[in-house]
Amino acid sequence: MRKKMIAGNWKMNKVVSDVPEFFRAFSSACGLAKDRSISAKVDILFAVPSVLLDACRTTASGMGIHVAAQNIHQETSGAFTGEVSLPMLSDIGVNATLIGHSERRQFFGETNQSVALKTASAQKAGFLAIVCFGETLEQRNAGQTEAVIKDQLDPVFDAISGLNNIVLAYEPVWAIGTGVSATSAQAQSAHEYIRNLTRSRFGGSADSLRILYGGSANPKNIAELFTKADIDGALIGGASLKPDEISSMVVKALEAK
Repeated sequence: MRKKMIAGNWKMNKVVSDVPEFFRAFSSACGLAKDRSISAKVDILFAVPSVLLDACRTTASGMGIHVAAQNIHQETSGAFTGEVSLPMLSDIGVNATLIGHSERRQFFGETNQSVALKTASAQKAGFLAIVCFGETLEQRNAGQTEAVIKDQLDPVFDAISGLNNIVLAYEPVWAIGTGVSATSAQAQSAHEYIRNLTRSRFGGSADSLRILYGGSANPKNIAELFTKADIDGALIGGASLKPDEISSMVVKALEAK
């Protein structure tokens, strides 16, 4: 059985002074403050802005909570003003990152090829890489969902050495921040396709791969999503900023069969 993962993405929100109270409230609400074994049953991760990484790691790591960067550069050093390298992150005890989030693709020029390069670099460095991808509303309405997913994942699959330290996050762009989530059946259909596509490239190891759903997952729909065979967790945006909401999703993950 694949271990469930609840991953929060804070995007460009919060400041350092918010960190202690957030994790105090979160750990209390989900039961982690009293029962640290919860983090052994469900992987809990927060992807936070770079300036918050050290504060979050210092506060959360003792609770068994993972902290991730929201983006990386594929090179280890160089003349890349404003970028953050894998060695920089490793040096402060961070060894996980999001790659290719839809907002990075939409606003900052990320391409399928740059996502592949970053994923390969992260894997080589021993980082957990949460690779994001998904279709727009126009592409879904045109019946192109599976073709778009394949176009986005094929370069990644070509670049990596296997599925070790890889988590995939399917985020239908039309459902991000809109309050409109894919139905559990729509999400499962996409996740099943993703697993089968991965299996065609990597064989039976695809059965151990975790695939997260990342389109407006919230406390009201998370339990139903977890009933689906190929949905192994969620990448959560807005709800991850509210300790009571994301903690309730951790509880739902604990209850999932």
